[in-house]
Amino acid sequence: MDHSVHHKIVSFIWSIADDCLRDVYVRGKYRDVILPMFVLRRLDCLLEETKEQVKEEVAFQMEEFGMPDQDPDALKEASGYVFYNTADICLKDLAGNPSQLVNNFKHYLDSFSDNVKEIIQKFDLYNQINKLATADKLHDVIEKFVSPDINLSSKPGKDPEGRTLPALTNLGMGYVFEELIRKFNEENNEEAGEHFTPREVIKLMTNFLFLEVKEQLPPVITIYDPACGSGGMLTESQNFITDPEGQITSKSAVHLYGKESSGETYAICKSDMMIKGNNPENIRFGSTIASNEFEGTRFDFMLSNPPYGKSWSTEQKFVVEGKEILQSRFEVNLPDFKGVHSFQKAYPSSSDGQLLFLMEMVDKMKSAKDNGMGSRIASVHNGSSLFTGQAGSGESNIRRYIVENDFLEAIIQLPNNLFYNTGITTYIWILNNNKSTHRKGKVQLLNAQDMYRKLRKNLGEKNCELTDDHVEELTKLYHQMADSEQSEIAKVFDNSDFGYHKVTVERPLRKSAQFTEERVSKLRFVAALQEQMEWIYQQYGEAVYEKETLKDHRKAIIQHFEDQGDNLTKKNRDKLLAQKTWDDQKNLMDHAQQIMANVGQKQTNDFNQFKGDFSKALKTLGLKLSPSDKNQILNAVSWRDENAKPVVKKVHSLSQVTDALSGSLEHLEDDNESLQDYGFWHLEGSKFTEYEADSELRDTENIPLNEDIHQYFIDEVRPHVDDAWIAIDKTLIGCEISFNKYFYQHKPLRSLEEVTKDILNLESETEGLLKKLVSFGEAK
Repeated sequence: MDHSVHHKIVSFIWSIADDCLRDVYVRGKYRDVILPMFVLRRLDCLLEETKEQVKEEVAFQMEEFGMPDQDPDALKEASGYVFYNTADICLKDLAGNPSQLVNNFKHYLDSFSDNVKEIIQKFDLYNQINKLATADKLHDVIEKFVSPDINLSSKPGKDPEGRTLPALTNLGMGYVFEELIRKFNEENNEEAGEHFTPREVIKLMTNFLFLEVKEQLPPVITIYDPACGSGGMLTESQNFITDPEGQITSKSAVHLYGKESSGETYAICKSDMMIKGNNPENIRFGSTIASNEFEGTRFDFMLSNPPYGKSWSTEQKFVVEGKEILQSRFEVNLPDFKGVHSFQKAYPSSSDGQLLFLMEMVDKMKSAKDNGMGSRIASVHNGSSLFTGQAGSGESNIRRYIVENDFLEAIIQLPNNLFYNTGITTYIWILNNNKSTHRKGKVQLLNAQDMYRKLRKNLGEKNCELTDDHVEELTKLYHQMADSEQSEIAKVFDNSDFGYHKVTVERPLRKSAQFTEERVSKLRFVAALQEQMEWIYQQYGEAVYEKETLKDHRKAIIQHFEDQGDNLTKKNRDKLLAQKTWDDQKNLMDHAQQIMANVGQKQTNDFNQFKGDFSKALKTLGLKLSPSDKNQILNAVSWRDENAKPVVKKVHSLSQVTDALSGSLEHLEDDNESLQDYGFWHLEGSKFTEYEADSELRDTENIPLNEDIHQYFIDEVRPHVDDAWIAIDKTLIGCEISFNKYFYQHKPLRSLEEVTKDILNLESETEGLLKKLVSFGEAK
């Protein structure tokens, strides 16, 4: 394939931007004109040879229906493409009639089929026409694009000197188009990462996706990208499969599918599909997260570089409403630590939606029964997809679902500064739902962070690249499933190595208690509004209990707190100024004073006994308090005390204990000692006491799945806190993948002698510099 022809076309078109747009557009905006005009010229060239057939069909439809495009299918058949233009003129005619240029150009655009008109709209071309016309540049641009010096036709042509200009095939057109997009993205690199993945990264992804199954490719191949951008990954995949000089050279029919939410980028992608003869209707516009555009469709291969670190909060209402998950692709069926399955959320926090695109692709996987090989996925992510989110979170559930279903085949860590607008570390995930036997239950990690070649000139943030040798080496390591404990590049793990139990460790709540006048007086105020209520009481005293006081002073009170920067919520403000709030709290304080008179003011470190005395006093006094009022009084007169006795929650029989734990630990019935590890202390006979947990002392431990929870607790926790226990019912299963953990290479510290020598050398150098400075000053 002669790429020199393509480079000449790219250079010529690039020169149009410099020659015609320099004084009208800033350099980063040249693409707004050049890309849509390039697309139009190619479509115009393709339609030239069937122009007469289309005219005849238009005349027939005018006579038959009174409309020029009443039967779009017939017009497509006449044009020989999935698009058409019903105008009598073409772009060359526009260049020959500058007096009516704007009107004629707009008429020409209006005469395209709807699929091309949509592209024109997304490109915002009508506004560009007006801008160019105002600057007297529109005719220049059109004249350049129809110049006989370049040939964008699918037929050979002649330049003004009579030299042959080769035909530009669809594949060649694709190379030219992608090269133009690349150059414009590099010029405008602050946006490049949103829709442009470096070519060598796509090459690595296609190697991993297709070479492993090149002998199993079905006769019809479908490829999908849910964040397709300008379509680079899709077309590169198609080229990789069909290129006669490539490693596969398959004769399979390839159908490309994609979705994109950026209007201009969508227009570029859809144009690309038209130009290369693919079906543009398979490219959809809109948010992949908000709507399941290809619901029910399954694909053979999927690859994507979704946006990462980007909020999806505006789309969240389409995914979840309250606790209800609205789209099944974002929920997964997972077992808990007892093996009980339930549906759980599979969506990340609203600040970063990249894993949603991965779940979209997982949802679209074919089974091996459908095509003989299942589906394969390659997706680029940043590091947060590997480890963010605690056990039970959406992020962890997604990783866990993928790993436990044995979909994850490999993850490749790429060098930093490989992409155009970010220097962060990125990773390629490879998924396969029909792993070969030697890969089943395994995940390969490849660390390519140090495999790069420096660029002579930075392209935005991109300062390095993967060479063909790097791509070949990584592909070889992947296909061989290379693994070495000592390797700094390739390691293989069992699926279970990435899972862990998140175990909650509790300690008993210990409280002392004592009624005092000071503590009881605090009940005059709601705890959450204590500071504000205290200020109001200081200002107005007992008058706050008079009916009109709060109403009369409402504005002044509100103004005071606003001046203090105390922005109360409406709910709290209304509660603060409600007469009922003050009356209820005063009644509660009065009741507490009665109870104090009955119980006394002696301090105790046995809160259990104190609660008993409290209950007896209520009965004696005939007071009926709500549970919340009781708790408010008890909380006001008690405090945490590490030397106090544990607070008892409930006393159980042995049978109640084992029933409550549902047999999750088979040894419990004949090992009463271990019951203490799960929150129950042996008292006497067959009775066990459950203590209240202190939330302030609560802690969690992440225990690898292949380790015994109970033994880990005995070995690692109990020696340090002998009153702790495991809250077994709160145990969760999580999943995370840490490259730093698996590829960390310890570097020993330098010896004291080496450090001392360096310090002395620096001092010596500094002393020499000082002498030179002093001598220079004396000489002057």
